[in-house]
Amino acid sequence: MPSGLAALLDDVAAITKIAAASLDDVGAAAGKAGTKAVGVVVDDAAVTPGYAMGFTPDRELPIVWKIAVGSLRNKLLFLLPGALLLSAFAPWAVTPILMVGGAYLAFEATEKILEAFTPQAEGEAVEELALSGPELEKEKVNGAIRTDLILSGEIMAIALAEVAHLSLGLQAAALALVGVLLTVVVYGAVALIVKMDDIGLHMSRRENKGAQAFGRGLVKAMPVTMEALTVIGTAAMLWVGGGIIVHGLEHFHLTPIPHWVEGFSHWAHGVPGIGAVTGWLAFALGSAVVGLVVGGVLAGLMHLWHHRKGAAAEH
Repeated sequence: MPSGLAALLDDVAAITKIAAASLDDVGAAAGKAGTKAVGVVVDDAAVTPGYAMGFTPDRELPIVWKIAVGSLRNKLLFLLPGALLLSAFAPWAVTPILMVGGAYLAFEATEKILEAFTPQAEGEAVEELALSGPELEKEKVNGAIRTDLILSGEIMAIALAEVAHLSLGLQAAALALVGVLLTVVVYGAVALIVKMDDIGLHMSRRENKGAQAFGRGLVKAMPVTMEALTVIGTAAMLWVGGGIIVHGLEHFHLTPIPHWVEGFSHWAHGVPGIGAVTGWLAFALGSAVVGLVVGGVLAGLMHLWHHRKGAAAEH
């Protein structure tokens, strides 16, 4: 009996060690995958606050919560099963899908740049004003969740590429961990951003002079912060989208463009003392240029198609 108990305890200890090792693998893989997806995460965090702005303060956090729940649903109910099916039956499709997503990000960024130099059409403004508060909120939330689906798809595809060597069970665990943690981080940051002016207003009413000054500074900083987030989000979309395209071209041995970007990065890496920073910036800049070119071509084709469609409708 003691020997049987000892054997059982040995089995339990062995299983515990295997489980611990598996958890370590999941944690390491999730960390590496999350790091690779950081550019898309920055873009997600930069884009989302705009959907919650313009509403009364009591609706801002509920809107962020609705978008966060929709994001988690996107990742766990749709994208995670899709990623596992790709891994099991069509691993060759991961890189092309990433490239399509990268091209879409580049297109979206280019469209934002064009919109910055194009005034909003009067019809669009009137149409938005015609919506009631609940209708506008629903439209904004649905729009944010649709945008999140694309960005989350990129995050999960990037993460999948990093954990493809693991077993299917560990892939599922790592992808789920990445999805949950990044959702918490992104939408926690978004909630803080959209309430920054309210926090500042509250602090400006306190008796402490230092708190008042800090609160007024937060309120004044809010418009600047939103403008900066718009610029950062657009730059991140170009950099990430272009970088995905560059890596995809390299994967398929279509090397001229990847060689040019890598060569530029290698040259910038030679700067004494800050070579690692300048090398990274050079690669990001080269990727952003690739993204801008691809996005510009796609935007031009899309506008041409809309123009021809409109002309055909008139006739």
